Amino acid sequence: MLEDNLLILKGHEVLSLLTGRERQIVDTVGAVYVDHHEGAGSLPQSTFLRFPDDKKKRMIALPAYLGQDFQFAGIKWIASFPGNKALGLDRASAVIILNSARTGRPRAIIEGSVISAKRTAASAALAAQRLHLGNVSSVGIIGCGLINFETVRFLLALFPGIKSLALFDKHEAQALQFGDKCRELLREIKIEVATEINAVLATSSLISIATTAITPHISDLSSCAEGTVILHISLRDLSAEAILSADNVVDDVDHVCRAQTSVHLAEQLIGHRTFIRCCLADVLTGRAAAKSDQNDVTVFSPFGLGVLDLGVSKLVYDLAIRERKGLMIGSFLPEPWLSRREVDLSLAS
Repeated sequence: MLEDNLLILKGHEVLSLLTGRERQIVDTVGAVYVDHHEGAGSLPQSTFLRFPDDKKKRMIALPAYLGQDFQFAGIKWIASFPGNKALGLDRASAVIILNSARTGRPRAIIEGSVISAKRTAASAALAAQRLHLGNVSSVGIIGCGLINFETVRFLLALFPGIKSLALFDKHEAQALQFGDKCRELLREIKIEVATEINAVLATSSLISIATTAITPHISDLSSCAEGTVILHISLRDLSAEAILSADNVVDDVDHVCRAQTSVHLAEQLIGHRTFIRCCLADVLTGRAAAKSDQNDVTVFSPFGLGVLDLGVSKLVYDLAIRERKGLMIGSFLPEPWLSRREVDLSLAS
């Protein structure tokens, strides 16, 4: 019986299934945003597990349910350990469990860090596509890790006119390594490594920020050109004052206004949320314009919704079934308890 089978998908299998599918992933993310915004699912608040002896480490549980064409519930359990880099390991590791929305039974256990990175990058690229009003030939990158590398990958898929990247990382060697990796995506791309953040802010009208910062370190956006779009992926880099100086678009107001994000700090500073103009889904559906004014600096702050992980996981699951990838375990769950034959303890003695 199919409901008794459990599919196991490893990281390299997830990578192989998603390679070259950037536009399909972006379309999936866009559909999820719209469905979520229209109430076709359930998204409890994420649960954060902190470590008192190391505030940079955290583990997060993101449960979610998606109806409509998805019909899956599930959870992502993701760890962020920046110290892993010194061990030669990626910062993030994750697992995603998919459950049938009809029976609640688990259908798949999927390596989740690949999906998490790609859904994050797809979300940012989608926002850039909808919020940026002009041509994009140069992109500014602040924070040279995996998330921004995936963001570059997705931006190149949506903006074929990108010719150069301006990079900043507090570790220059990492920025240089990042540039080399980006040349694997587009050999002719021009790479410039900046020595200060303001140089990146002033260079490009599309900027992606993805760092491990836990407190704001950018307080002034006046270096940005008119109409600049900032993809504030890591959520805690901009000061409350910087947020309040910008046109603000988010993925979900209730979710992003918590956990001491920059948007949350701005809310605490002024006591309300009216500085948030709209959600990205409002722009996707035409309920809101791309910008309040074409000269504004627009900041997109995505909390990173568990429904996105579900949507992309559903895509991965369907591709895996079609291409017969992964390990299918039959009869993973026990028989119904009424059908089990019990041991007669009196005979056993």
